[in-house]
Amino acid sequence: MKTNLTMPKTELVSASVDGAICYITLDRAAKYNAMNVQMINELCMMFEWSASRSVGQTGELFDEGGNPYLRVIVLRGAGKHFCAGADINMMRDAGANTPEENRLDSERLDRLFNGLWSHPCFTIGAIGGVALGGGAGLVACLDHVIAKDDVKIALSEGKLGILPAVIGPYVYRRLGSACFRRLAMQASRINASEALRTGFIEQVVESTEAMDEAVEQLIAEVMTSGPCAVALAKELTLGFDRWTGTDEELRQYTLDFTSRMRGSHEGQEGLSSFLEKRDANWKT
Repeated sequence: MKTNLTMPKTELVSASVDGAICYITLDRAAKYNAMNVQMINELCMMFEWSASRSVGQTGELFDEGGNPYLRVIVLRGAGKHFCAGADINMMRDAGANTPEENRLDSERLDRLFNGLWSHPCFTIGAIGGVALGGGAGLVACLDHVIAKDDVKIALSEGKLGILPAVIGPYVYRRLGSACFRRLAMQASRINASEALRTGFIEQVVESTEAMDEAVEQLIAEVMTSGPCAVALAKELTLGFDRWTGTDEELRQYTLDFTSRMRGSHEGQEGLSSFLEKRDANWKT
């Protein structure tokens, strides 16, 4: 079901909504979808808008008009390449900026990557070609990445004498310490098999058609899970990432979290539907 909704106005990012699925595309194919300030701002707006319309944030399956709230985001790039990283002109201009201006640019990037990392929907990447620098950062922030076998991913900042610092926390969480350190120092491109081996991606396909099929299969699987449970899985994981308390306190935290979910409307619906041998109300 196609849904007419008022989305942010964008030029370098295109988006469409089909039921509970939002498709977001980096739409600057002539520049290999390199991110300039405008594209970064537009992506930030799309991530924030889609988050505000998600089941995970609203706690409801439908809005007052009967339109489904969002449950899945699919991110891809137009043309041959997913994202060649930061636009070279933007990088060049940074050399003439003041430290304060460069700090503002970094804060904009942080807003971008954290908005995707913490998005309450299940986020899927459908990527091919290159994902360099900030493009690799976007990949790292996604929940499940399906890549074509021609993909090349790199933490390429080191080739320019800088570091993948803003994307670092997200790539580090995805890859782990040793792998992040090696790829940041090497700054070279890795192919699909190494990306799969290191955990940068989850799945490799041979064609665009196979990718589209894999995306649809994954969406169908995700739609069988409770949408609030999907969103809260990220909250739970973040709690583990940041945990500084004792082991006993952590165990109490998980007990509280479990009790909270079991007593929720979604938790009760899931348990009831299982006992009554029927589909839960979120299944489509």
